[in-house]
Amino acid sequence: MSTAPSPTKDEAPRHPAPAHSPGRPAPLRPLFLRLHFYAGVLVAPFLLVAAVTGLLYAGSFQAEKILYAHETTVPVGRSKLPVSQQVTAARKAHPEGTVSAVRPSPEADATTRVLLSGVKGVGDGHTLAVFVDPYTGEVRGALEQYGSTGALPLRTWIDELHRDLHLGDTGRLYSEFAASWLWVISGGGLVLWFSRRRALRGVRGTSGRRRTLGLHGTVGVWAAAGFFFLSATGLTWSAYAGANIDELRTSLGQATPSVSATASGEHAGHGAAAASGGEAGHGVGLDKVLAAARGKGLTDPVEIVPPADADSAYVVKQIQRSWPEKQDAVAVDPATGRVTDVVRFDDHPVLAKLTRWGIDLHTGTLFGIVNQIALALLALALILLILWGYRMWWQRGRGSAFGRPIPRGAWAQVPPYLLVPALAAITVLGWFVPLLGIPLAAFLAVDIVLGEIAHRRGRRTYGSATT
Repeated sequence: MSTAPSPTKDEAPRHPAPAHSPGRPAPLRPLFLRLHFYAGVLVAPFLLVAAVTGLLYAGSFQAEKILYAHETTVPVGRSKLPVSQQVTAARKAHPEGTVSAVRPSPEADATTRVLLSGVKGVGDGHTLAVFVDPYTGEVRGALEQYGSTGALPLRTWIDELHRDLHLGDTGRLYSEFAASWLWVISGGGLVLWFSRRRALRGVRGTSGRRRTLGLHGTVGVWAAAGFFFLSATGLTWSAYAGANIDELRTSLGQATPSVSATASGEHAGHGAAAASGGEAGHGVGLDKVLAAARGKGLTDPVEIVPPADADSAYVVKQIQRSWPEKQDAVAVDPATGRVTDVVRFDDHPVLAKLTRWGIDLHTGTLFGIVNQIALALLALALILLILWGYRMWWQRGRGSAFGRPIPRGAWAQVPPYLLVPALAAITVLGWFVPLLGIPLAAFLAVDIVLGEIAHRRGRRTYGSATT
């Protein structure tokens, strides 16, 4: 029979959990402590990768402006050439592929981007962006571009590292796993922090594990709201939880509307008949299409998408992701230049707007550099919390016991009137967020088996040292 090791100077002796009295949170605290501890230890490596890559992504916007300044900016001239002439200049320099979209110069010192798809050597889902001086028609370069925010190679590489570790769909499981558990760990930490006595939450005048705990808890409390936000918005475009969220929004009539790209009227199909789908110079032409969109109030920045086939219309949509967002869109008949459909961002359902704002805030575009600094601070806070958490695990060991774990059996202390509804809620949530539910179920199964083994060996304890 072994005896419990002596307590360290900064940690009080452990005692069996006190009996529950109605209205007290004591039965829940050990459960939250055990969940927070094990989730932190096992999920933290994934969160650390997400935090480090997220920190890099937050800085990639400014780095991109510096690295690709030659391609994206030009000296301000007297007047801009028609968009059709700029596209002609781009196609003369790069005849490969087909024109999939055109982004006219949105600012006086910005280039026009002509986006080409089907170009050899350009990745799936990516386009080749040809940068044209809107005043002279000079082609200033061509770079691979990805996504609706127009990410260039540096930001694209970091974005894919953050999203899937460059492993494709399989790699996306890591980021969804991290997002699924971030809010759980943050919420458990909040419960533990505010359930501690005020005297034990301070940092000044403490040392050892208590000081580490104070730093960990204080930073965690201040950053918790940001972590909840990052977790929720990260799940909105994840593989499994994101699909469930989209299905829920659709069932509630809150899906994001899109403009109809079908050309209407007796001239449908005529304007595009002379050219292959995906090219920009057929029908009434880009200049008249852009003028029609301007007439409906679509101000810069905009993107013009050519008809996909003979029965499709041009689509012109606003692409501003900074506040205030510009997301209006129109369809323009290629034969007549008449606007056939209009979708206003103001008319989007509430959940569609919230999703749009949430994603743009998560990716650092909604409030520009201020947004990016805030994301960088959250990423840095998460990195520090993980490092402090592992340090506490180290400091928790006594003698030769490295990282002594939290005693099991906490769930058995929860009264049935709390445990039953909690299990029901966890079951529903686990189905909706599978990368939370499946690992949690596996953890509970392993914990129960280990507990049963310990019980059979006569070593099952709660809140006290093994004897």
